Amino acid sequence: MANSTIIPNLLEHVRQAQTAGDWEPFRPGVTAHWFYRDPDGGPAAVLLKYEPGARVALHEHVGYEHMLVLEGDQYDEHGAYPSGSFIVHPRGTRHSPGSKEGCVALLIYEKAVRFVEE
Repeated sequence: MANSTIIPNLLEHVRQAQTAGDWEPFRPGVTAHWFYRDPDGGPAAVLLKYEPGARVALHEHVGYEHMLVLEGDQYDEHGAYPSGSFIVHPRGTRHSPGSKEGCVALLIYEKAVRFVEE
């Protein structure tokens, strides 16, 4: 039986993770701090840190994705999302998220996205 992941103070965890250096490259200008992930593209939970001006290529969601902007700002073709914004991307939605000033967002998804363009 697997153990539960418990993070008693998510914002403090984000602050500590940013100085701990356990982030890995995700896309140009975007790094990832994984809580868990299925190696076959299944469920995952990750913190994504966008450097100022970074943008992720257009992609389609093949399962639900829940995103919470924890710090900074994020935007896409559908709007602008300041810190505290919670967005649910259902299956079939497409976007190319970016950040003008930089941000950290928590993403929890059931399936990895399909990139439409790189």
